[in-house]
Amino acid sequence: MGGVGEPGPREGPAQPGAPLPTFCWEQIRAHDQPGDKWLVIERRVYDISRWAQRHPGGSRLIGHHGAEDATDAFRAFHQDLNFVRKFLQPLLIGELAPEEPSQDGPLNAQLVEDFRALHQAAEDMKLFDASPTFFAFLLGHILAMEVLAWLLIYLLGPGWVPSALAAFILAISQAQSWCLQHDLGHASIFKKSWWNHVAQKFVMGQLKGFSAHWWNFRHFQHHAKPNIFHKDPDVTVAPVFLLGESSVEYGKKKRRYLPYNQQHLYFFLIGPPLLTLVNFEVENLAYMLVCMQWADLLWAASFYHTLPTPSLFPRMPRHNYSRVAPLVKSLCAKHGLSYEVKPFLTALVDIVRSLKKSGDIWLDAYLHQ
Repeated sequence: MGGVGEPGPREGPAQPGAPLPTFCWEQIRAHDQPGDKWLVIERRVYDISRWAQRHPGGSRLIGHHGAEDATDAFRAFHQDLNFVRKFLQPLLIGELAPEEPSQDGPLNAQLVEDFRALHQAAEDMKLFDASPTFFAFLLGHILAMEVLAWLLIYLLGPGWVPSALAAFILAISQAQSWCLQHDLGHASIFKKSWWNHVAQKFVMGQLKGFSAHWWNFRHFQHHAKPNIFHKDPDVTVAPVFLLGESSVEYGKKKRRYLPYNQQHLYFFLIGPPLLTLVNFEVENLAYMLVCMQWADLLWAASFYHTLPTPSLFPRMPRHNYSRVAPLVKSLCAKHGLSYEVKPFLTALVDIVRSLKKSGDIWLDAYLHQ
């Protein structure tokens, strides 16, 4: 087994009681290929090449951290770290050499240190502890609105007035269901992960008609690599819309499916209905069938059968966001980072401006080829 500067043959698990081999970042960076993945957690080096397929969050999620320090993601996504470390032990092959920094690349070491201190402060303030009363009230009012929508149709008939009222009530209920299942998916409510998973399946399947596994598969990638192209599904919306780097890529290769320089205008026509209704529904169904998530499929079927009418801190419960906000704002101010809180309409305007800017970049690259 090679030491620092000696790549050597494929490494095996470290033997209990034996001194751990040490590796430098140059060696680790060489192991970021399909079927050959290393990562670093708390300065220890793990070979996840064969185990990645069994990762509960999916191989793609953990694979995004190949040849990187995944310490912060490890701590953010897992409740019981000591329990998870038991599964990591057989994958341990060494540790970072003492002279190597914990982070590889151009990351701000002081910012990382301050962020970890902020995370510890949030834990000390018990901001990761959920309020049972808050979530009991949330679920109660969701179920109450679902029942009320049913009663409107049952008692008043399927006319346009009761149907419109029922649709309005269900829109509020569905939006709140998304928020509730988000907290359940991140195991933010119950102490035991199993209870969170079962409750999320009920909310996603029975109340929304979606697969909990599908949502977690997408959403965990977003939290692990937010706004990073080809790793965050939420910003990988080509070829319908082009954002940032994809604008230049499509422009230089002359790939023209739509008039992207007008995408800020047709966003209102096809954006919300296509992405949230059509794309999500198709992707959700395809995921359940391809991955053979039959239990999720049955949950989703129950929703359609009963339908009355046609973070930085992923594990933190939503009712604590306002308490942690001043700490995050202070951290951003210290490091010269932008901290913005926007109302919905302002954020919508920013989306349109961003689409126009990306469309102009695409047009410039397209015309100069």
